[in-house]
Amino acid sequence: SPTGSHVEWCKQLIAATISSQISGSVPSEGVSRDYRALWDGNKLAQMEEAPLFPGESIKVTAKDVMYICPFMGAVSGTLTVTDFRMYIKSVERDPPFVVDVPLGVISRVEKIGVQSHGDNSCGIEIVCKDMRNLRLAYKQEEQNRLEIFENLVTRAFPVSNGLPLFAFSYKEKFAVNGWKVYDPMAEYKRQGLPNESWKISKVNSTYELCDTYPAVLVVPTSVKDDDLSKVAAFRAKGRVPVLSWIHPESQATITRCSQPSVGPNDKRCKEDEKYLQTIMDANAQSHKLIIFDARQNSVADTNKAKGGGYESESAYPNAELVFLEIHNIHVMRESLRKLKEIVYPTIDETRWLSNVDSTHWLEYIRMLLAGAVRIADKIESGKTSVVVHCSDGWDRTAQLTALAMLMLDSYYRTIKGFEVLIEKEWISFGHRFAMRVGHGDDDHADADRSPIFLQFIDCVWQMTKQFPAAFEFNELFLITILDHLYSCLFGTFLCNCEKERLKEEVSTKTISLWSYINSQLDEFTNPFYVNYENHVLYPVASLNHLELWVNYYVRWNPRMRPQVPIHQNLKELLAIRTELQKKVEDLQREAATRSISSSSDRGSSPSHSATPVHTSV
Repeated sequence: SPTGSHVEWCKQLIAATISSQISGSVPSEGVSRDYRALWDGNKLAQMEEAPLFPGESIKVTAKDVMYICPFMGAVSGTLTVTDFRMYIKSVERDPPFVVDVPLGVISRVEKIGVQSHGDNSCGIEIVCKDMRNLRLAYKQEEQNRLEIFENLVTRAFPVSNGLPLFAFSYKEKFAVNGWKVYDPMAEYKRQGLPNESWKISKVNSTYELCDTYPAVLVVPTSVKDDDLSKVAAFRAKGRVPVLSWIHPESQATITRCSQPSVGPNDKRCKEDEKYLQTIMDANAQSHKLIIFDARQNSVADTNKAKGGGYESESAYPNAELVFLEIHNIHVMRESLRKLKEIVYPTIDETRWLSNVDSTHWLEYIRMLLAGAVRIADKIESGKTSVVVHCSDGWDRTAQLTALAMLMLDSYYRTIKGFEVLIEKEWISFGHRFAMRVGHGDDDHADADRSPIFLQFIDCVWQMTKQFPAAFEFNELFLITILDHLYSCLFGTFLCNCEKERLKEEVSTKTISLWSYINSQLDEFTNPFYVNYENHVLYPVASLNHLELWVNYYVRWNPRMRPQVPIHQNLKELLAIRTELQKKVEDLQREAATRSISSSSDRGSSPSHSATPVHTSV
């Protein structure tokens, strides 16, 4: 098929652990499907030096490179660096194994000294964004050493070296055009918009009102463009309150924005105050507006002293302000760093639970889920409209609105709906993917990097664990999204906002991740799925009900091999059942044919119908 090369590579990328960690024996039947996929990948490695995608080209190849595996020790092989990946194939093992790392996942490349590997006295340490590190050693030949290091750095960080990301070179053909998944007009129509209270506005069609917002916005019908401009001047980065979701019955809404520029002198904006009153009035079911500020109260006070702030009760008398006390991007980055330290390359099993607890990662996941549950409950049970913001409205705000919408609207729990949710709440509304992930950028210490989107996907995974039949997609779907958040193979997560993507012509010059996923839906479908239409999900936001996502965070460590996902076991059993049912039907037809033939041969003899074969498969 036209997607064959990509499917094979993705199976290797998503697998439970890299093949360099596989022992020399053939995997047993108990090993997961993904683990076996790596073994199949090794067969591929015997045929090709480095399987290339359409548009991918080799930049440098080096022999006698030592991969220093933390689990197996040093292994000699051939290193190939392309404009997309770093590919190592062993030369001493049969079958050979491969290490296949997309360059986009690399965060840092450093030269190191290697003392105990003979002639291979120079080394490179590669720190990755997907919870693993790699070490290479090679001979101290000046030209060879420089060529390897410089090519690796240049291709791993193309943006810092004036080169395009590989997504702009990738030429794979897919049967589905993923760029057509999200149409804002169609999505708002699905929600019943426009209506008498809300209109679809093109005031930002040239991104002049707010350069980080999408061109299509939904705002109150009565609001004039001039007043909207004054509200934009009062809100950080011009990110005015706009509708994200409306309840189909109560008309309670989720609107999102950034913090108001109140400042230390309690500055007011009458247009902003009237605007929020209009949002409240659009919902006849309630005479109150709840403003959820994702930040810690103390941090919001600090922001106020610097010119930001929050809505006061005196200026917004019909609004109730609630602080969700969620920590900032720097705290989340540090938490993930601590988590990586305890899962790779060594795991201290005697202190495993306390070590996980010390990272506070699950506590921060709990806080996000708890905040989203409060938002969803106000909408569903309280029939009250809510406004959600943090500081700039593109990090914690996106996490909370997207999670609340996932809880409230069963459409977003389908594969297509979840893709729409990401396109809408994250991509079009300007979550700064390029800045938070650092696509192609060599500044690994950049303070703007943070695992905000990763946390959101983790929260979604926690919900799938609590409601295993409520989501059309499976765990592989979520892991695939995260892997391509970093890979730079697709254009879906490139740039920081819609305006930038339009300028870079991302939708015409790159391929959408959804093109790949929607061409392989069987791989990503949950066989347990039941469409609970109009059913609201309230996950339990308690540490007692949350767990570390081992299949993602610890997949590179063979010392804690993840279990086969239950949906995968069921999928395989269903396939076996289908095959057996087909055999039974074939036998029934054969028996019926023989019976008819036998009756004909006996001529006038009484006919005997074949006894049907009954099964309880």
